[in-house]
Amino acid sequence: MDQQMIAGYAASPVSARMENHGGQMLKVAMAGGQDLYARSGSMVAYEGFIQYEPNPPAVRQAAAQWLTGEGTPVMKCTGDGVLYLADYGADVVIVHLNNDYLSVNGTNILAFDAHLQWGVERVKGLAKFAGQGLFNVSISGTGWVALTSRGTPVVVDSGSGEDETYVDPDALVAWTTGLKMKAKRSFKASSLIGRGSGEAFQIGFSGQGFVVVQPSEDSTDRLRIRG
Repeated sequence: MDQQMIAGYAASPVSARMENHGGQMLKVAMAGGQDLYARSGSMVAYEGFIQYEPNPPAVRQAAAQWLTGEGTPVMKCTGDGVLYLADYGADVVIVHLNNDYLSVNGTNILAFDAHLQWGVERVKGLAKFAGQGLFNVSISGTGWVALTSRGTPVVVDSGSGEDETYVDPDALVAWTTGLKMKAKRSFKASSLIGRGSGEAFQIGFSGQGFVVVQPSEDSTDRLRIRG
């Protein structure tokens, strides 16, 4: 075999807790005492000795409403080595929190440090626009978080100017704490060709922080909990 043909795909030495390997794979440096929560079924390879515990008891209650409420799509990863994770070829975005707070669409979470504080929360102030409202996973503290995006995302710095940032909730991946939010109704042009009811809403952000937006408006990607 010509080794030069595959040399560009070889794994690089580990230099951080979380790194990208290409655009659609996450590489995590695992070490004793540095446990990880990862989306169940996301492991594609590992080196060393790593163990997995699906749906661990410690997170069942915190994630009881995650997705459909029928289970917790999370596994706890422990051990020493290098872990590779992916989610059906979705782009991977790595975020390092420094005593920060991140609100994330549950379907866009790939992995996060187990020592971070987290739980399912309702996005306040949007119930009248979204039925029962939107439910996200809140993650806070200092550590690493890996998100997925259905296509190359855009990260918008809401504090870079005076204008507000408006996002289709079906394309919203995550946002940081400190941002002010409001909902806005608008006419949706797609209704002119028979798609949709002609009414849509966007979420407006303002203040200091960033918003991660994916190039997808598939409503099945949203985390909505119906009472």
